[in-house]
Parts: sequence; structure tokens; C-alpha cells
Amino acid sequence: MESLLGKTKEELRAVVAQAGLPAFTANQLTQWLYQRCATSFDEMSNISKNGRQKLAESYVIGRQEPLVAHRSVDGTTKYLFPVSCGGQVETVFIPDEDRGTVCVSCQVGCKMGCKFCMTGRQGFHGHLTAADILNQIYSLPERERVTNVVFMGQGEPFDNLDNVLRTTQLLMADYGWAWSPKRITVSTVGLEKGMTRFLEESPCHLAVSLHNPFPEERAEMIPAEKAWSLTEFIALLKRYDWSHQRRLSFEYTVMHGFNDTPAHVRELCRIFGRLECRVNLIRCHEIPESPFHPAPEATMEWIRDELNRHGITCTIRASRGQDIEAACGLLSTKE
Repeated sequence: MESLLGKTKEELRAVVAQAGLPAFTANQLTQWLYQRCATSFDEMSNISKNGRQKLAESYVIGRQEPLVAHRSVDGTTKYLFPVSCGGQVETVFIPDEDRGTVCVSCQVGCKMGCKFCMTGRQGFHGHLTAADILNQIYSLPERERVTNVVFMGQGEPFDNLDNVLRTTQLLMADYGWAWSPKRITVSTVGLEKGMTRFLEESPCHLAVSLHNPFPEERAEMIPAEKAWSLTEFIALLKRYDWSHQRRLSFEYTVMHGFNDTPAHVRELCRIFGRLECRVNLIRCHEIPESPFHPAPEATMEWIRDELNRHGITCTIRASRGQDIEAACGLLSTKE
């Protein structure tokens, strides 16, 4: 049956009208779904028993608890969630003092085939609905501690953009959690079909998985480069104003001997010229039969310092959850 979670307030009004219930029931239903986080119709005590029965005949709430949890020594927790298209996805909760970040997935597997990513080795098995994505937040045991959401789990967000945008809109809606877009970051390898639409329709932060400033070398690790080159999407990004609320960042996994040379740093400085952005350096996590290996810590610090010296804000991202295969590039739903 169809899920109510993931529907907008206007769509819930239509659901209520079709069920022959009083119009005010839509407001009650919206509150139970998005503010009180109900898991069953029985909890909806201010909706008549007859009304609840009518809704239950055609709909489900859309909430499903995680199947498995793995906890890291650093406090990170990885959860395995069932999804409506079949299979499961992994979701990671990362606590950090007064901040709690949940890294959500948007697809079962991924079409992008990035050579350094375990998810890409799964192939593609289905898109997640907005209900599937929201469930990773609403059914998270640490839900009350979540302050930020990043779309950096399994799948390419721009390849499932309708459901990703619907999810972010519901999180920001005044009848939802009324979140600021500053709390939400959407990541992409750079897909032409989604980039312009996202930039025009969403106020959320954007993170681009770059990993190499030279198109030919980037294509070796990210096949999507062949369809739409980094030179094209960076030219597009430079046409937008990044000096206000929305933030642009680039993810750069540092791989020894592949993208950590002085030539790479010089090219990064060149392509980021006159672009208000920040760069997050990520430690390379080795996966089986991969040609990519982590760079020494001293190399990562040198790259960070060089970029900062050239006026490009650059930080080294802390690696979290590596012992439970929850770190960048390691999500694979082996279960």
C-alpha cells in the first residue's frame, strides 16, 4: 500500500477528502506524521476511530525500524534499513559534541560506478521514495539528536532528484521540522540533468565529489566525467552567487600517487579561482582490488596548507566509523 510519509500537506488534504473525512483531519494527520512522528494509526487519538480505519484500508504510515545496527568505537552508528523497492540501504549517524549528523542513502546501489566506492560495486537496484529517505531520519533511534542531514550515503542524489527534493522540502516545511536549508547538504558527482534544476529549486548546500582536477584522470575513477566534464559544471557553478546562505563545497579523497602531487594542487587553485567554495580533504579508505591507496598524513596537511595559502578554505575531514565500514566510500549493505 501507499505510504503517507513523504506526502505534502496538500496531498494529505486530497487523501482526507477521498476518504470522506472532515477537512480539518488533514491538519491532524500532518501533525501526527511530521511533528509527532507517529508509527501507527492507533496513535492518532484525535482522529476518529472510523477515520483511522478508513485511512488504514488504503495507506500505511511508511515507518520501518532499522534491521541491524553496528556501533563504532568512535561513537558512530551504522543502521540497515529496509526500503520499499526491495533490499536495504545503510544509514550512518555521526555524533559530535552538540551536533548530530545523519548520512542518508537515496538509492539501492548506484549507477555511477566510481572506482573507489563500495556502493558502486553493487550496481543499481532501485530508487528510494521520499518515504524511504525520510524513514532513515524519522526511525533513527537518535532522531532527537539529529541537527544536520547529508545526502552522502548510497546512491547518486541527482539521479533520484525528485525524491531528494521532496524530502528536503518536507524537512524545511513549516508543518514538518521547519529546518533551515543550512542544515541540509546534497552531494553529487556532477550530473548535467540535475545540476541546474537543483541550483534553481533548492536553497540547500551543495557538495561536489571532485577527487581530481584533471578531466582525463578523473574519468578513470568517476565514469560520469565522460558524460559531463568538470570544466563544464564548474563553469556553471561560477555563474551562481555563493556568498550568502547556500554553501558550495568540493569533496576530495586524497589518493597516494594519483591526485596528491604539486601539479594537482596547482590545478585545484586554478579551477577554484574566483569561486566562493571550500574543499574537504577525505582520507582514502582502501577497498578490495582497488588501485587507490591513502596518502600520508603529511601530504594531506601539505595540500590543505597550500590551498589555504591561495585563499581557498580547506579542511581535512575526520574519518568516522571506519571500523564498522561506515566511512566514506565503504557503504555496501553486505547483509
